[in-house]
Amino acid sequence: RVPEIVIGLTVVALGTSTPELIVNIFSSAKGATDLALGNVIGSNNFNILIIMGLSAIFSPLDLKTSTVWKEVPFALFISVLVMLIANDRWFFPGATNQISFWEGIALLLVFALFLGYTHHLSRTVQLSTERVKEYALPLTFAFLALGVAGLIWGGNLVVKQAIMIARLLNLSEKVIALTIVAAGTSLPELATSVVAAIRKHADIAVGNVIGSSIFNLLMVLGVSSVIRPLILQSTFLPDFLLMILATLLLFVFMFVSTRHRLDRWQGIMFLLIYVGYAVLFLK
Repeated sequence: RVPEIVIGLTVVALGTSTPELIVNIFSSAKGATDLALGNVIGSNNFNILIIMGLSAIFSPLDLKTSTVWKEVPFALFISVLVMLIANDRWFFPGATNQISFWEGIALLLVFALFLGYTHHLSRTVQLSTERVKEYALPLTFAFLALGVAGLIWGGNLVVKQAIMIARLLNLSEKVIALTIVAAGTSLPELATSVVAAIRKHADIAVGNVIGSSIFNLLMVLGVSSVIRPLILQSTFLPDFLLMILATLLLFVFMFVSTRHRLDRWQGIMFLLIYVGYAVLFLK
């Protein structure tokens, strides 16, 4: 008995963000911090520009007022916050740009506050009356166990092969993470949001993207930096700025053309922005 927007922000977002979490746990454990940072930043850019863009093209997305005024601005705030705490040299010359252990703890605490907010939201938003197929509890847990086992095996495989591809093609781990790894770990979000948009479940489609972006920045980066501090290369700055710009643009689009709706032409603009970014910066 949970509203669709809350399902999208939590249950669906957690499920579709688990590949990023597993890949980042293995990346941090192996010391591949470029891979861990690139996966999160790249996934968020892919989420908003590609997934939200494609979803809007399939079916214009109507956003709830609370999503426009609360969840989207919160995602924007977190994006700016992570960029600031990762760039220590802006405030302390000579320091190492990194997300430290304690900053990771702080991100996880903010994540706990976000979960508290969604719990409050579940009590105030009207429930959906649509009937859905229910599975027996043992079968549900069996599917869950199978999925987790596949994620652990696949996550380890992704990290190993991404590092190998980077070395074979003489590319940086950062570029591989921002492209192949980010797109791969974002496929669950893509499938979920596009199908939800086609079936006119805009709350699930939007909540999944926004929720996943928040989960990636708070939970995934938080856990990763607790395992090992994430060193930030200066070359990540354009990617951070794109993430902030994309989230800001999503907010601005809510007041252009049809109010609180992401129209098809805006979805096309998102896709074109990502293509331009890939051509200019992903080399």
